[in-house]
Amino acid sequence: MELNIIGRHIEITDAIKLHARNKTDKLPRFYNSINHVRVVIDGNERNNICVRIIASAEHNKVFIAEETSKDAYKSIDLAVHKLERQLRKIKGKERNHKHSVG
Repeated sequence: MELNIIGRHIEITDAIKLHARNKTDKLPRFYNSINHVRVVIDGNERNNICVRIIASAEHNKVFIAEETSKDAYKSIDLAVHKLERQLRKIKGKERNHKHSVG
């Protein structure tokens, strides 16, 4: 899985990169066909950190989660959690559709 971490209006430290990598490395566990993840960390003028995680999967499927807080680590954690819920839901739907009788 390819991972890009982009910082806008904020300097991305090695610790933030490592935290984002550790959290996003778990995403293929929830949905196998994820092949690219992009993490965009945006610091704005009100000292809030906005984290947007964009996960691309096979067949042009794209999953996006966004979270804003004062702490970059907390924003990453919450955005990854949102994305995990999305991936679980879509995987469940695909599994149920595949095994449905009808």
